[in-house]
Amino acid sequence: MTIPKEFKRIVLSERPVGDIEPTTFRTEVLPFNFKPGNGEVVVQVTWLSLDPAMRGYIKDVRSYLPPVQIGEVMRAQGLGVVIEVGPESTFSVGDLVSGAWGMTEYAVMKDKTIQKLTVPPGVQTLDFLNTLGTSGMTAYFGLRDIGKLKKGETLVVSGAAGSVGSIACQLGKRAGAKVYAIAGSQDKCEWLEKEVGVDGAFNYKSPTFREDFKKIGYLDVFFDNVGGDILDMALMRLNQNARIILCGAISQYNAAKPAGLQNYLTLISQRAKIEGFIVLDYIPQFPAAIQELAKGLVDGSIKRKFHIVEGGIEQAPVALPMLFSGGNTGKLVVKISEEPKSKL
Repeated sequence: MTIPKEFKRIVLSERPVGDIEPTTFRTEVLPFNFKPGNGEVVVQVTWLSLDPAMRGYIKDVRSYLPPVQIGEVMRAQGLGVVIEVGPESTFSVGDLVSGAWGMTEYAVMKDKTIQKLTVPPGVQTLDFLNTLGTSGMTAYFGLRDIGKLKKGETLVVSGAAGSVGSIACQLGKRAGAKVYAIAGSQDKCEWLEKEVGVDGAFNYKSPTFREDFKKIGYLDVFFDNVGGDILDMALMRLNQNARIILCGAISQYNAAKPAGLQNYLTLISQRAKIEGFIVLDYIPQFPAAIQELAKGLVDGSIKRKFHIVEGGIEQAPVALPMLFSGGNTGKLVVKISEEPKSKL
């Protein structure tokens, strides 16, 4: 491949109070002068993952990761190809890798911060940003370790048409549970019922949503990606010893002050549990989970759906607000470049 003279990256320009604005990020064009050191490689980024957690990354508050600072490259997971290796690196030119290099076209990465991808037959490279990436791991460990879902129980998943939610629905069905989904459009509900295979899907924008939802009876596990009013409603529909998995609160991320819960006393009367978790705590267990989920992709029992945005790195901040407006169905990714065909 031809060595580029310059490259682009997206940096945080200002912290939004509410919704992400066109002025939240800016594009920087810099000279291409990468040179890997000992145990380092140069990566050409091919795909970036867009995730709801990104809204939290740009808030100046205490969290499980430090906030992105003004002027820093926006944090993001991605896929790429090694195009140059430094001394003592264990990688080779042409290796497919994943890593958290952020919204950039190229990056110098230490060996220990990236993972070489071995793509099994029947699996796409892009699956490592979805079912075999943090989305799949979040659904897998959330249901297994926090929800402790059992055969015959009733599982409800909010944000069910997103990447984590749709996988959680399918893992619930594989576990033998009755699975109900909550999404934000009739098209999404139809996809969840016909393609994903849930027992029922509810459009929260429907005027009869709350009445319709009550018809399922009471729930044993609630996998919550939304928070706010949806979570408060679910609190009133708990079976005894129910478990609520706090995965995310996408309805609250753009709010200056998240809405408080009203119906939490049900946790006492039903001896229920509500618990949050961070998927990064499970990294040592990822390989076994990836192996199990890959089998589902290969045999077709786990389906995936991608919402692909093309147009390069500058489309990443443009597409990001889609996560908070319900504009995507399935995993939202941005194509940054084609995989290079030859060495530098």
